[in-house]
Order: sequence, then C-alpha cells, then structure tokens
Amino acid sequence: MPKLSQLLAAAVFAVSAVPAFAQVGSLSDGSLAMGEKVEAVPQAAPTGTTADVSSELHGDWDLQCAKEGVEPRPCRMYQLMNDQNGSPISEITLFKLPAQDGNAVAGATIIVPLETLLPAQLTIAIDGENAQRYPFAFCNQVGCIARLGLTGEDVDNLKSGSAASIVIVPAAAPDQVVNVTMSLKGFTSAFDKAGPVPN
Repeated sequence: MPKLSQLLAAAVFAVSAVPAFAQVGSLSDGSLAMGEKVEAVPQAAPTGTTADVSSELHGDWDLQCAKEGVEPRPCRMYQLMNDQNGSPISEITLFKLPAQDGNAVAGATIIVPLETLLPAQLTIAIDGENAQRYPFAFCNQVGCIARLGLTGEDVDNLKSGSAASIVIVPAAAPDQVVNVTMSLKGFTSAFDKAGPVPN
C-alpha cells in the first residue's frame, strides 16, 4: 500500500503538469510551426561583460553604456521590478534603434517568470491607459521573454507617464492576473541620453 506522502507527491505532480501540457498543443490542432528556409545559420552576437559598460542611474532606470567604441556609444536602459513583497519578479531592457525599423524607434525585452500563460500574452498600460498587448517570443531557464517594438508615440507616452503596469496571467490560475509596476521615474533623462544600439 503506497504511503500517504507518495500519493500526495503523485497528486501534486499530476496537477502541476496539466497547465504545462495544455500550452503545448496536440499534433492535430494546427499549433505546430513549419520551418522556413534560411540563407545562413544564425551566429551569436558578442556579449559584453560588466567591465565593458558604464552604469549611470536616472531615477529608477540604470543606463548602461559601452565604455569604448565609436560615438555615440550604444546604451541600454535597465530596470528590475519587484512584486508587492519586494521580491524580483520581472525585468526590462530598453534601447534606442539607430534608424526607424518599420515604425519602431526603440525596442525592449521584458522577462517574466516561467509558468506564465503564454497565449494570454503580456499587456502594458501607462498610468492605466494606452494598454497594448505583446506576444511572448520564447522561454528559457531564466523566464519567458517578450520582445517589443516601440513607436515614437509609445516612447512619448512612457516619457509623460509616472508608472506602467505590466500584466501577465499565471498558467496555474488563468482566471487571475499579476500586475507588475514599472516605474517611469528617470525614463526621459535616460532615454534622451542613451545612444542607439547598432543593428
């Protein structure tokens, strides 16, 4: 006869596995992506170390710029966001683009926790207005990543706002939402000082 602790462990595994499998889809529901031909295998971009960048605080934003290279030196804006208990829950890296990439004048990468309900996407609202939804690009061991393109209007809204709300849905509780506050204190000065990131 199985011990109570073994039964509980099996029950917990069974319950926790359901949302993960539910997001994968089946082979017959059309959710599989077909590959497309590419001309060359992608290569990893060189990454810098913290010794390669300077760090300058602008309010709640950390402006991190390359120490060497051609002027203007590329920069990224970084903010780590905490939950209501003060524990880190999400982070954003935002950067200017050198020239308009379609409508985008800036880009951002937002990382949220694993076990986020991916089909619900990520929603950002500035001071409770101008809400926009963005899809997740992928997940890895760090978290789930959304890659955003920001228009000039989006940047102006961030500059004039006091806080943005990042809204995600937990996979284990799809009827609930998690609101993460992103401070916009210092956003304007950091963005205006940032050099664009090369393509």
